[in-house]
Amino acid sequence: MGEGDRLRDYHGKRDFGRTGEPRGGGAEAGAEPRFVVQIHDARRMHFDFRLQVGDVLRSWSVPKGPSADPRDKRLAVPTEDHPLEYEEFEGVIPRGEYGGGTVIVWDHGTYEPLSHDRRGRSVGFAESLERGHATFRLHGSKLRGEYALTRFRGGDGGEEAWLLVRAAKGGAKGRGAPDPRRARSARSGRTLAQVAAEDDGG
Repeated sequence: MGEGDRLRDYHGKRDFGRTGEPRGGGAEAGAEPRFVVQIHDARRMHFDFRLQVGDVLRSWSVPKGPSADPRDKRLAVPTEDHPLEYEEFEGVIPRGEYGGGTVIVWDHGTYEPLSHDRRGRSVGFAESLERGHATFRLHGSKLRGEYALTRFRGGDGGEEAWLLVRAAKGGAKGRGAPDPRRARSARSGRTLAQVAAEDDGG
């Protein structure tokens, strides 16, 4: 399936004459796969967790945000694939558009796929996601270390739900997600309120 096919849902939900979100098609995959975590002040405040898989960003809505504390099991609901350029997107999606509201890049960086099958053999990351369990190590400015995404509902045509959890290797301890209204962008240093005040979504 090509990028155009994988982005059909993304394109179908957006009017690019109104939103400043990237249309896609201009970015090339680098040597290491990328990840981004965006805070999205839409109808409901949430975090968007995105992992580059091939030529798109696989995406999950994480209501409480990813946590560095292994005790926190975060609900992650799959959303449509996004273009690679979305890693850089920060601004205001106009009211009335899909996902209308303010977006900041809370964290971004690269990740290492770590997925194995039950016999310990290395398998492709996309295949791991299809099977419903994938592990990876994040190298971000805020999130670092090993995480896992595990599907616990759906996957057979029904609505999917996943868990995003930090691995507890080495007795790892960490903090939970930040207060989204006080959090600052890893790209610009701005808060949601500052982006909303400076960007009219045009």
